[in-house]
Amino acid sequence: MVGSSIQRLLSKDSENLLITVNKADLDLRNQKLVNEFFLDHRFDQVYLAAAKVGGIVANNTYPADFISDNLTIQSNIITSSYYSEVKQLLFLGSSCIYPKDSQQPIPESALLTGELEKTNEAYAIAKIAGIKMCYFFNKQYNRDFRAVMPTNLYGPNDNFDEINSHVIPALIRKFHEAKVSNQESVEVWGSGSPFREFLYVDDLAEACKFVMGIEKSTLDEKNHEYNSSHLNIGYGEEINISTLASLISDEVGFNGKIVFNTNYPDGTFRKLLDSSKINSFGWKPKFSLRKGLNLTYSFFKNNYQDIA
Repeated sequence: MVGSSIQRLLSKDSENLLITVNKADLDLRNQKLVNEFFLDHRFDQVYLAAAKVGGIVANNTYPADFISDNLTIQSNIITSSYYSEVKQLLFLGSSCIYPKDSQQPIPESALLTGELEKTNEAYAIAKIAGIKMCYFFNKQYNRDFRAVMPTNLYGPNDNFDEINSHVIPALIRKFHEAKVSNQESVEVWGSGSPFREFLYVDDLAEACKFVMGIEKSTLDEKNHEYNSSHLNIGYGEEINISTLASLISDEVGFNGKIVFNTNYPDGTFRKLLDSSKINSFGWKPKFSLRKGLNLTYSFFKNNYQDIA
């Protein structure tokens, strides 16, 4: 989802020569193959959006896979970027890197100040390691490897699997299927009480391009001021899952009952990012949640016709 959005944005500039590769052609967990790929192409910039991702149930069920695959992928790419003399690299993390009891909104300086949320601890630890890898390669080898921490993302090319996806794509599919089959109710996992912040993926792509365009000296100065080596990228507002479910139900056109199953975990109660650091450079999101949901549902209907 993220990689395709960044690709769409960068391809608008005819001066950009984009080189991408899919999983079938390059296993990013294979260090030898990744290193050869980077040495062959000698990239100027790298956007590291590749990762093993999933929702709360997937993270809680497959923690070994999440920490192993993500550590391996990012280590291979960051290390190969160094050896092939990549000029700039952008590492994309996740807001789950922060302690579960962080102050709200969460500043970048909250990193490593408390205990992580257990349901996605493995993924979070991998992403924290990625931030630190970038920081230490910069420190030891004077590289320009940057890191951004997006809030919860959604949009075209998301994973709409009911079990292993994040909340917005999972609910879009559930409500759509319920509408088509005339179900009386839809089950939503958890209590519906937690609050989440959501960012449309094209806003993130714009933010990533924006961050790569900031002068290194200016970024380093701001990092020192904020006592951090990465930037949060958020929407700036939060919504509880119960209200989100109602919004998605309305967008899809499902008129039945919404039932919350408290046998499933809620995860962290609040997770709103403090995005004042990137805002101070001049970046702001453009897509409202309603507009983003409309675009995401349109993508779903156009690309999952077998479900309609």
